[in-house]
Amino acid sequence: MDIKEKVSRKLQPGKYVIAVSGGIDSVVLLDIVSRIKGLELIVAHFDHGIRTDSKLDQTFVGNLATKYQLIFETKSVKLGSNASEQLARDERYKFLKTVVDAQGAEGIITAHHQDDVIETAVFNLLRGTGRRGVTSLSSSELIIRPMLDITKDQIKQYALRHELLWREDSTNQDLKYSRNLIRSKLAGKNGSVVNKLLTRIDKLKATNQELDDALDQLLINVTKDGKLLRAKFISLSHGLALETMAKWLRLNGITEYDSKLLNNLVIASKTYKNRSRFSINKAAYLLIETEFLVIKTTTS
Repeated sequence: MDIKEKVSRKLQPGKYVIAVSGGIDSVVLLDIVSRIKGLELIVAHFDHGIRTDSKLDQTFVGNLATKYQLIFETKSVKLGSNASEQLARDERYKFLKTVVDAQGAEGIITAHHQDDVIETAVFNLLRGTGRRGVTSLSSSELIIRPMLDITKDQIKQYALRHELLWREDSTNQDLKYSRNLIRSKLAGKNGSVVNKLLTRIDKLKATNQELDDALDQLLINVTKDGKLLRAKFISLSHGLALETMAKWLRLNGITEYDSKLLNNLVIASKTYKNRSRFSINKAAYLLIETEFLVIKTTTS
């Protein structure tokens, strides 16, 4: 099965925003989806302002949109050369979601591929994000990633075969970024190692689904009106409390956390005095009461 057929099987007819950075991955994806019937596409490019030459990427992608006769949406900010990977990602997806809303699109298509799956798994393991972090790179209702079973080498072969042009991001070689360091360490690993990693990731996905289903049932017993019942939460083992806390945070729209924060939240929930507060992030905190654990926004 060729790349185009693999991608087309992952996409239903409809209107989509396709994220195009100008790099080889997104250029190849754009060329592929432009050939699939039944898709109405909006090309979206976010200029982070991290590199001095990023405006050239923006112009390049705009020209691509013209070439494929597609609507072009773009935004420029100045995050600066010291911006973190997380900040860049958050700002990019915030922009992409505004384009989805403005255009009445069904979702966002991104160019993440099989190599990204492995890099993300290793990256999240090092961050201590736990079992879900290892399997976090997948498609969702809003974000469709149709190339997750396509390798970087296959993408390069497609680009060369179709004589495509793309932009090289110089920051991809900068080892101060964790993902680039991981990529450099994984480079040259033989196929058997990669296949073992992918097999373990797939198995963990299935396990995660089973655990999440069980946690859904557990949360029914330890929550009331969206609040955690403190006495019941305290009775949980530490491991189960960690999983419950992580699930509860996600249900409240908090998806960025690591194992250290989870551990501290569980300890605080079980030991802090009534009316104590524990910061979750800049926008939210945990209010610890005698009977309940409640997530509050910093403005409330």
